[in-house]
Amino acid sequence: MSFNFDETVDRASSDAAKWNYYGKDILPMFVADMDFRTAEPILRALHARVEHGVFGYEFPLPKMNETVVNWVDKRYGWKIKAEDVVFVPGLVSGLNVISRATGHIGDNTITITPTYFPFMSAPQNQGMSVTKVTLKAAHTADKLHYEIDFDAFEKAITPRTSLFLHCHPHNPVGREFTEEENRRLAEICIKNNVTICSDEIWCDLTLPGTKHVPFAALSEEIAQNTITLMAPSKSFNLPGLGCSFVIVQNKHLRQQVMNAKDGIIPLVNAMGLTACYAAYTEGEPWLLALQSYLAENRDVARDYISENMPEIKTTNPDSTYLLWLDCNEALKKAGIESSPYKFFMDKAKVALVDGPQFGPGGEGCVRLNFGCPRSQLLEALDRMQGALKA
Repeated sequence: MSFNFDETVDRASSDAAKWNYYGKDILPMFVADMDFRTAEPILRALHARVEHGVFGYEFPLPKMNETVVNWVDKRYGWKIKAEDVVFVPGLVSGLNVISRATGHIGDNTITITPTYFPFMSAPQNQGMSVTKVTLKAAHTADKLHYEIDFDAFEKAITPRTSLFLHCHPHNPVGREFTEEENRRLAEICIKNNVTICSDEIWCDLTLPGTKHVPFAALSEEIAQNTITLMAPSKSFNLPGLGCSFVIVQNKHLRQQVMNAKDGIIPLVNAMGLTACYAAYTEGEPWLLALQSYLAENRDVARDYISENMPEIKTTNPDSTYLLWLDCNEALKKAGIESSPYKFFMDKAKVALVDGPQFGPGGEGCVRLNFGCPRSQLLEALDRMQGALKA
């Protein structure tokens, strides 16, 4: 079965935030959604649901929970129960709910930066403080690599620390943390009575050669102290349909999450549930092909930068469709005083994500989304190289 990921889809004529935020002359490589049509079985299911013609209130049927159970078992060998699954309309709302469920005003949350910005804003929305522990740079000559500073992590925990927000696989640096790394984090948290929230929205987009192990699958003790967030949205390019879920194997912790969301978080909409079910029952062949295409895009981008913009250092992500670029040396050498985000926006007409948004460790960096047709990726890189040469 073949899939055409090289197809160029006109998204500017739709209401796509990615393609309309900056204007027509800017090539958008920033928002973390892909420029690919989703899998055909999902489109068929959505068409059938529209043809039905009635869009009343809907609850996730038991088959939805069972579908999630089967998906995580098949993909990761992770054994969960149907009652462990709680649906939410998005993982950002999930981060806010979990912050509310596990902490009180004045409590502290800990996270590892640079990281996805809602990891820092969600706890603050609930009146909690956020402690940011910066990843350690372990760079080679031309590649960026990051490791967890376990000593700094443990020292940062206080008696008021109630929650650890963990991004696994990691956005923006693309790390699939090892079992050993995650076990060490879990041991520190359990010892200090800190609940773990592992956001694993990128788990289905591990690239060939990398295996994802859910944080809560490491041991029963860890599972009882962990809340896991997952969704089909990144994997199948469905973020606009608003369907995600929380997996909580500890029934008391699960009840806390349910209580925190009741009356605040709306139901998942009918189209999101339809798409999720189709994705997890019929979409895997498309997903496997996508993983291969993304790996090729990663390699093309990494090699292009190494050959044509060697002063820019890049990650080699294990997962995601995100490339993290350290531009400090490149801009310094070129005598450019503006941030790389502003420079490439103004001079290359390429929109990236500004590194400082991801917290400490993001200075002088940008994030590039390579989840697009290869021709679009190469155009962006050509524009960036031309701006630097000029």
